[in-house]
Amino acid sequence: MKKVAKVNLVFWIMKICATTLGETAGDMLSMTFNIGYGLSSIILVGFFIATLAAQLNVKKYIPLLYWLVIVATSTAGTTMSDFMDRTLGLGYATGAIILAIMLISILFIWYKSEGSLSVTDIKNFRPEMFYWITILISNTLGTALGDYLADDSGLGFGGGALLIGTLILCTALVYYFTNISHVILFWIAFVLTRPFGATFGDLLTKTTDRGGFDLGTVGSSSVLFAILVILIIYVTVKLEREKIIT
Repeated sequence: MKKVAKVNLVFWIMKICATTLGETAGDMLSMTFNIGYGLSSIILVGFFIATLAAQLNVKKYIPLLYWLVIVATSTAGTTMSDFMDRTLGLGYATGAIILAIMLISILFIWYKSEGSLSVTDIKNFRPEMFYWITILISNTLGTALGDYLADDSGLGFGGGALLIGTLILCTALVYYFTNISHVILFWIAFVLTRPFGATFGDLLTKTTDRGGFDLGTVGSSSVLFAILVILIIYVTVKLEREKIIT
């Protein structure tokens, strides 16, 4: 049986919601609660390992568990990226380049090992491990890239979110109106949703004098969490109804 979510419109809505939640929740832990990037990363990587272990041990796709792992990769990616770029002083551009090289490398190894990067039929341990490692790296890269666009490029949070949102829309149009590999376009869109979540999350949480909406990390995270829970319930109910019909 398939182990991962079916890719459709609801999937992309949930992915953007989860990655935005990862940004706001990661910032809440590291900055609002003043735990720091290093300790926050240790805590969240531990959460990722725990949820991943549970995901790897089940035999089928369970929406709640699957999206817990996605959120774990996103929150851990947020604090790990901030630790690299801020605490270690690498900077957003350097951090993004390092993570981009790591992402390309793991995709290359995955392709050489399995002969495909398709996520439509993941059932076995090895391709699933590649899948989750790729997601963790891509979500970490997305934070660095989003922070670079928002802070260093001069676009600001709104401009960064608009740019990435436009690129996602263009990718969707290319998907529907060209013959370019859908696998390649999937991973392009998947990577882009994370910097969109990073910039949009910052837009929600940062103060108005910094160009944000000043909703705060706690308030924004609570709203995003509630939306994601509703969508998980919807997907779970829909999945159960499909099983009854078949």
